Amino acid sequence: MGKIRVLLADDQELILESLHIVLSMEDDIEIVGLAKNGEEAVQGCYQFQPDMVLMDINMPVMNGVEATALIKERMPIIKVMMLTSYQEVEYVMAALSHGAEGYLLKAIHPRDLAAGIRVVHAGGTLISQEMASKMIKRMNTGSAIKNNEYRLSSREIEILQKLASGMRNQDIAEALFLSEGTIKNYISTIYSKLNVKGRQEAARKARESGIMND
Repeated sequence: MGKIRVLLADDQELILESLHIVLSMEDDIEIVGLAKNGEEAVQGCYQFQPDMVLMDINMPVMNGVEATALIKERMPIIKVMMLTSYQEVEYVMAALSHGAEGYLLKAIHPRDLAAGIRVVHAGGTLISQEMASKMIKRMNTGSAIKNNEYRLSSREIEILQKLASGMRNQDIAEALFLSEGTIKNYISTIYSKLNVKGRQEAARKARESGIMND
């Protein structure tokens, strides 16, 4: 049986080299390429045809979520596992919704990382325990939210919360890896469902009805 061919993508050279050294010690893993941004990761997939990409999120030129979306669209056979320090549920959801098969934190032990690569390569999905717990909590909250009288979805509630906190449309779009136009469409739908005309009125109505806590 051949080795698992892995492409590493991270903008920090020290982490790239460390991962290269550690994973190369595994008998069944071969590092076939290195990328310092998402664009290089996409190009590397064309060039090296890896079985898997170990992808950071916050990288210049093109971030890891955007790169994942392109890779899964153009080369769906290649598996992508995020390896990052970001512990926000939004990043996990964005990565998974764009096709990633795994989401691990950089604090992981090298032995567990190698084991995770094998799990994902074999067809599994892997999320770090910390992030899985946060996702379950978010989903439970979302389930309760969906039953509100205005029938806002969990995504609409999420955007409404960010609106109420004072975030601009552009900032919300960047946080959720969506276009600003998509955010504007969501906001229009939210206003329509709540029968309001502005942010403050929307946030007030949501709090009064129990949809969103202060």
